[in-house]
Amino acid sequence: MGLFDRIGRVVRANLNDMVSKAEDPEKILEQSILDMQEDLVQLRQAVARAIATQKRTEQQYNKNQSEANTWQQRAQLALQKGDEGLAREALQRKKTSGDTAAQLKSQLEVQNTQVQTLKRNLVALESKISEAKTKKDMLKARVQAAKANEQLQSTISSMNTGSAMGAFERMEEKVLELEARSQAAHELGGVDLESQFAALESGGDVDDELAAMKAQMLGGSAPDQQALPQGTTPATNTTQNVEVVDAELEELRRQLNQ
Repeated sequence: MGLFDRIGRVVRANLNDMVSKAEDPEKILEQSILDMQEDLVQLRQAVARAIATQKRTEQQYNKNQSEANTWQQRAQLALQKGDEGLAREALQRKKTSGDTAAQLKSQLEVQNTQVQTLKRNLVALESKISEAKTKKDMLKARVQAAKANEQLQSTISSMNTGSAMGAFERMEEKVLELEARSQAAHELGGVDLESQFAALESGGDVDDELAAMKAQMLGGSAPDQQALPQGTTPATNTTQNVEVVDAELEELRRQLNQ
């Protein structure tokens, strides 16, 4: 294989690759419809020209046929008048017009066939263009859907899903930790409440003990009445002791309540 052949193949390959990459399906579809419509316009013009030619041929045929009939009548008239030379000339003109008419008739038949063929091709092309327009819209919708899907997949692929899932798992663990702390606080609050009720329930024993202490203090003060200072009576001393005990009792109660 020659060097120039290899270079030519490489150039063609690169050009084909560039053309393939540059091809946009939507644009190519639109251009294809435009090309077919241009072909339709040209075909319509061709049909119009063929019909016009057919009409002219038909007119010429009718004219020559009419002239042949006229020369036939003139030949008969000349023969009736006894002028055979004029009759012969008329018949000669009739033959010329008749031959021309025969040729035009054959040509007219060919043109008629061509016109009918062009008309059928025109109808077929119009049908193909209509079908192509419908398919074009469907294909464009499929192209747009494929592009959207490709873009979505590209976006998903470019996303850092590993770090996102890691952050999600960390937040999930944090939520579990917050729930555990909330549950622990609730349980601790319940224990403290139980302790408070236990303290209240045990308050009766303290009152009983205070009452016993009060009774002992009142009972132990009787033997010492003689030692009271002058001007002080036992009743007064007892009242003072009760007030002191009551004040101490109120202080203890206040401390317990706090």
